[in-house]
Amino acid sequence: MHLNLLLYTISRCRLIMLALAMAFLPVGAALAFGFPDVAAKAQALAANPYAKPPKNIPKSLESLSYDQYRDIRFNPEKSHWRSAKLPFELAFFHQGLFFESAVKIHEVIGKNVQEIRFDPKLFNYGANNLNPKELTNLGFAGFRIHYPLNTNRYKDEVVVFLGASYFRAVGKNQLYGLSARGLAIDTALTSGEEFPQFVEFWVERPETTSKELTIYALLDSRRVSGAYRFVVKPGPDTQIDVKSQLFLRENVSKLGIAPLTSMFFFGENHRPNVDDYRPEVHDSDGLSIQAGTGEWIWRPLANPKRLLITSFSLNNPLGFGLMQRDREFSSYEDLEAHYQRRPSTWIEPRGNWGPGRIELVQIPTPDETNDNVVAFWVPDVAPKPGVGLDLEYRMYWQKDADKRPPLSWVTQTRRGHGYLRKPDDSIALFVDFEGPALKKLDDNAKPEANITVDGNAKVLEINTYRNEMTGGWRTAIRFKRTDEKKPVELRGYLRNNNTTLSETWSYILPPD
Repeated sequence: MHLNLLLYTISRCRLIMLALAMAFLPVGAALAFGFPDVAAKAQALAANPYAKPPKNIPKSLESLSYDQYRDIRFNPEKSHWRSAKLPFELAFFHQGLFFESAVKIHEVIGKNVQEIRFDPKLFNYGANNLNPKELTNLGFAGFRIHYPLNTNRYKDEVVVFLGASYFRAVGKNQLYGLSARGLAIDTALTSGEEFPQFVEFWVERPETTSKELTIYALLDSRRVSGAYRFVVKPGPDTQIDVKSQLFLRENVSKLGIAPLTSMFFFGENHRPNVDDYRPEVHDSDGLSIQAGTGEWIWRPLANPKRLLITSFSLNNPLGFGLMQRDREFSSYEDLEAHYQRRPSTWIEPRGNWGPGRIELVQIPTPDETNDNVVAFWVPDVAPKPGVGLDLEYRMYWQKDADKRPPLSWVTQTRRGHGYLRKPDDSIALFVDFEGPALKKLDDNAKPEANITVDGNAKVLEINTYRNEMTGGWRTAIRFKRTDEKKPVELRGYLRNNNTTLSETWSYILPPD
């Protein structure tokens, strides 16, 4: 038989066998819904012009104040899956204020997909006097997931998806702090930032013994569409495994992968211009990076007087995150916010992400109500329009077991005048290190700090000595800045002879 005819015959046979197999499926049966279905939707969206989600809220909801909107509360007795006594429950957010467009939310039950319909009876409207007729055609603004995280007697709120592509989570004994996003586009560029939105969700119905929950999401914006899968595993450090496939409609200048958004108002290295009884106010105090080479880098955060953008070029990073290392209540003294309980969030890439950079954007803020810190991964080469970009990573929302280097790490960076008794125009930075590598040193060891600075400063003196209060070591650096209108970058680490003892401390002193 001719080869082409043979191949044609085999193909025909396979098609016939597939058709017969499909014919004998039970009536109504279908392949289970999964990530490929969402990816197909995202690819189809990217192949067509962008359609902005329709604005469907009446003026009465759009004009609500912040407090009035907060007075609309979901009735917990009507939580999805509560009557079935499942380990997870879903609660929903009402449209209003700046949530102008509804997001579709579906439940996946085996091989069936059912939309969860909006119903005003699910909510309590408090003191708001709204026309019931204006509420009938609304949808949900987002949803939250509840699970017995801290006690079996109560299902805690563990994850929230609300607004654009924002979501956030907590682990055991944590309070909400920083947020994550599905994607960041052109952050801090003069052309303006584009905010993709999760426009549709699919949530798999859990079993009675389930300890994780799977969520699929469809993302869309003017230049990018994408498919996401989130596998949420609540625990002491709540984990979220993320799988994504992105499709560009147009070229993007800066594609921010696994973005984290946080707040830094002031800390021990950056004092505010206003009186405040609290020593520190921040959701995160530093950016931590584990490079593909094994080096660990710590950059303390700041609240600069003007936009400050820095980055770290890397190949296949092993991890990065915005961390809250200071866990002492005495560092914050805030009985309402309890910043010492805000989570650190660590991003652990799966597979090779290739060459790129971790970018840190720090924006001036006059108070603690604004998220002014963003960190994300930017690949050196963005995909061409129509070509899928596949990425996976695991997120850890941590408190008591933050990801840290195995040797030793920076616990604080303090800033002051060079000469305390007679202040001059020099600057002093005091950096404390702690960790197992320092505890193993014998009593006669004399670690030294290897410190380098850029061309905008001159180092006057460096001293390293034991911190008897912590059992760690402190490095004091005094230097003079040449140009007050430019930043100064300093780097350093502890070493004993030729042995490295600590992570790399990488500090940016913003311009004055």
